[in-house]
Amino acid sequence: MKEEELRPDVRQNEEKARRQLFLLQIVQPGLVGLMDGSVSTLAPVFAAAFATRNPWDAFLVGMAASVGAGISMGFAEALSDDGSLTGRGHPLIRGLICGAMTALGGVGHTLPFLLPSFHLALAVAFVVVLVELGVITWIRHRYMDTPTFSAAMQVALGGALVFATGVLIGSS
Repeated sequence: MKEEELRPDVRQNEEKARRQLFLLQIVQPGLVGLMDGSVSTLAPVFAAAFATRNPWDAFLVGMAASVGAGISMGFAEALSDDGSLTGRGHPLIRGLICGAMTALGGVGHTLPFLLPSFHLALAVAFVVVLVELGVITWIRHRYMDTPTFSAAMQVALGGALVFATGVLIGSS
């Protein structure tokens, strides 16, 4: 049927179904990846930074953690289900989205360690982490209907715990 021939209630149901598929097939795998990459790589990157005080070493650890986590999360998402029962879409597409966003989330706060100054790299990486956590908060609020304050507190708590773990292990 043509779009203009649909009754308003049918059109509304169609739009709701499209949004739900978009959330299940694109936003959710991307958000999971971004959260995992942005948060899980904090500990190894900052542990390496504080243990060695060498930005290049932190960069190498961060890249290894980011790319490794991206591959792992991509496979985990793709192999979790084939989408036929859950309606979550094609597993290859979900896996690529999740894996790419995981790697991107880790690479973001790894790149500052290309700067030769340890203290400058650390400060820039910290600011990037805050931006990443802000983006995750915004996505959770915008697409998952999570209240902004609640999303920010949840993301900040998770990020702070993992960051503190990396600093404590790297400083010991």
